[in-house]
Amino acid sequence: VQLQASGGGLVQAGGSLRLSCAASGEPFSGYAAGWFRQAPGTEREFVASVSRGGKITDYADSVKGRFTIARDNAKNTMFLQMNGLKPEDTGVYYCAARFTVTGTSYITQHNANSWGQGTQVTVSS
Repeated sequence: VQLQASGGGLVQAGGSLRLSCAASGEPFSGYAAGWFRQAPGTEREFVASVSRGGKITDYADSVKGRFTIARDNAKNTMFLQMNGLKPEDTGVYYCAARFTVTGTSYITQHNANSWGQGTQVTVSS
């Protein structure tokens, strides 16, 4: 599956952004999917993930209560709604997908099969 992320931008602290990840090439419903981010000089880190059917989600502690992940398999799209943004949320955000036959939401940067190109999110203080 090919992925393309979009929706990044510059926002003030406390603001909101909505990222989108468009999938193509194969039915997106066969994949667990997630978002990762990478700030300059740091390693890529997990942000959130969602199971194939969208019923199971998982979040990094740093974004719980502020970010919401969702997907629309009919439109082959995944979303990340980011509210209450903080300067430490700044980074390049990547969407990723992992083929699975189960209902797990488990995905890591090591087991992901496909990656989007990344979209820059900058939060000013």
